[in-house]
Amino acid sequence: MKVTFLGTGTSQGVPVIGCDCKVCKSEDPKDNRLRASVLIETSRRTFILDTGPDFRYQMLRENKSDLDAVIYTHEHRDHIAGLDDIRPINFLKQKSIDLYAEERVLDAMKQMMPYAFGNNKYPGVPELNLNTITNHPTDIKGETFIPIRAYHYKLPVLGFRIGDFTYITDANYIPEEEKEKIIGTKYLVINALRQKKHISHFSLNEACEIVREFSPRKAFITHISHQMGLTAEVDKQLPENIQLSYDGLQIEV
Repeated sequence: MKVTFLGTGTSQGVPVIGCDCKVCKSEDPKDNRLRASVLIETSRRTFILDTGPDFRYQMLRENKSDLDAVIYTHEHRDHIAGLDDIRPINFLKQKSIDLYAEERVLDAMKQMMPYAFGNNKYPGVPELNLNTITNHPTDIKGETFIPIRAYHYKLPVLGFRIGDFTYITDANYIPEEEKEKIIGTKYLVINALRQKKHISHFSLNEACEIVREFSPRKAFITHISHQMGLTAEVDKQLPENIQLSYDGLQIEV
């Protein structure tokens, strides 16, 4: 299984509009971050976790023109706003795309794009099949996705485990019973907004504590803001098996 980090930034991305900090002005491409999303390619299927507002550019950058399903972590705009850009895949591949999310998240999509879900659809709207998932293992196109309940302040969100790969973004709390689903993961992606504590995201130290708890072969920090610091400097502070992810990073699982 190959995982490509399409985006590793927070809701504003990096650089932030109008910001003159050293991270936003950095010439290191690893400090430029689009909104968080990953592409998962198995031997049979192609999946995406979240379609943020940068989805179109991310697909073009990676030269990807097809996918089998999109799985959503939660309904915040930086994770669903690019949904309309699925249309070229509908047209070119002559197929609708299956979306998988909790019922609350699917309802938010309908509110965001009523023209795509009404009885009298406007010509050319995205062709989407909505599938409700819960906090239980789900077969998606022949691959088993294990949802992991986490909390983004008070908002329930889902992380996912696929084989030896676990992805958790936009969270600052994981219940103990849900942590059992992570045990044995070899590759763990966990969010950390910045080094200081935050109300709805793990801090870098908190994320590192979670990594130490599960001792994966390798861990990657995602959903990173400009307040984290320069990638090159932060990576030097981290344990050997932990690094900041960056846009375009690919790993083999």
